[in-house]
Amino acid sequence: MTAQEKPTPVHAFADDALSDHDATALAALIRQGKLSPRDVVAAAIQRARRVEPLIHGLAFADFEDALHTASRRIDGIFAGVPTLIKDNTNIAGQPTRHGSLATTGKPEKSTSPFAHQLLAQGLIPLGKSTLPEFGFNASTEPAHAEPTRNPWNPAFSCGASSGGSAALVAAGVVPIAHANDGGGSIRIPAACCGLVGLKPTRGRLVANEAGRVLPINIISEGVVTRSVRDTARFFAGAEHHYHNPHLPAIGEVLGPAKRRLRIGLVMESITASGTENDTKSGTDEVTRHTVDATARLLESLGHTIIPMDVPVPRQFAEDFAHYWAFLAFIMRKGGKQFLGKGFDPTKVDGLTRGLSSRFTAGFQRLPATLWRLRQTRFLYAQGLENFGVDAVLSPVLAHTTPPLGYLSPELPFDTLFQRLVDYVSFTPLANAAGVPAISLPMGTTPDNLPVGVHISAHHGCERDLLELAFELEQAAPWRRIQR
Repeated sequence: MTAQEKPTPVHAFADDALSDHDATALAALIRQGKLSPRDVVAAAIQRARRVEPLIHGLAFADFEDALHTASRRIDGIFAGVPTLIKDNTNIAGQPTRHGSLATTGKPEKSTSPFAHQLLAQGLIPLGKSTLPEFGFNASTEPAHAEPTRNPWNPAFSCGASSGGSAALVAAGVVPIAHANDGGGSIRIPAACCGLVGLKPTRGRLVANEAGRVLPINIISEGVVTRSVRDTARFFAGAEHHYHNPHLPAIGEVLGPAKRRLRIGLVMESITASGTENDTKSGTDEVTRHTVDATARLLESLGHTIIPMDVPVPRQFAEDFAHYWAFLAFIMRKGGKQFLGKGFDPTKVDGLTRGLSSRFTAGFQRLPATLWRLRQTRFLYAQGLENFGVDAVLSPVLAHTTPPLGYLSPELPFDTLFQRLVDYVSFTPLANAAGVPAISLPMGTTPDNLPVGVHISAHHGCERDLLELAFELEQAAPWRRIQR
């Protein structure tokens, strides 16, 4: 299959219990007794079986346990709604492979803290969704298995690292699925698959094990959804389970706000500014047009758009890349400690090996790198203050979704690394700064693929992002895969 064939989208939408409903609508129908959790879960299982051979978004399926759970009493804001858990998060009795052959795949003994927070909302997991090895890649193309395909056009990437979740939500298997984000892994697949993906403020949700031990916690948990209200409702429900006392509550966001915002506009990333290589191309035409059209729409709604510079120095790109390589190094060298004695470092893929070796070659730079990355939060806040803006609009990615193979871990490392640096050039800043950022599907490519825009806000200001997202969704409803 080639990119030029423009095949019909792959989806599972049907006249069954799930219909075209989002998670909020399904939960309401279940609560009213018009649908049963078992019927809804059974429909999701049938949908998964129908599209999985074409999409490959499931890392592990436990349909029998999902049906058993659906037969019991379930409480929570999304009681009875089926979901998926990303395969880097533990669920008791299920394997966690982290997208890697280097792990054992033994059933886990306990459920991770964030999974408890997610499942406390009444969601019923069908199993685990796919990701690239340890979440290091921006495309879900494991070297040892079939790639996870984009349901809008299966010749293309679905993004990563939460690729399986995004692909199966977009295809209609479930309306909401777990995602997490260490450099864009909620927002990138949301952009590629036409979904809403909000990376929250650092500390907003319960941290998983990895985030608790990192010298700088760049990982945030969350979900991908087809509607803004599902994302807003998820965060409202999560606050009932745990509210960080150091952050303002998000509360229940039901629609746009009356307050008009000053929004900074950033069109070019740091990696496109000629730091090392004058051949870097910057933001492509389709992406640029989508962001510009969104800016004009926001202006028509009464918001003020202010062109601005990226609020951190060019050194940030190299520092984040070095930290990314450091994470691969500790995973490869310390995998037995973090993932169990059965971890086999000889089985990691080419990207993990290459990143680890890159870190080793410059390991002495780590202390200075960490110091500078810790300053990112203050530099970001100062930059927004200097321009007098409440939020920043930019692309999610520097260019449109690539075809499968363009980001394969089997490519020569130097080629893959440079492609990733040029592609994933906007999202990492929010991770290092610890600020909230959202991806919204506001455009379309000639290959029928969604194009996302990225909006980040001040620390703790998820509510601003959700209100803007509601406003954009109402003003220019985005496409969804149709039956």
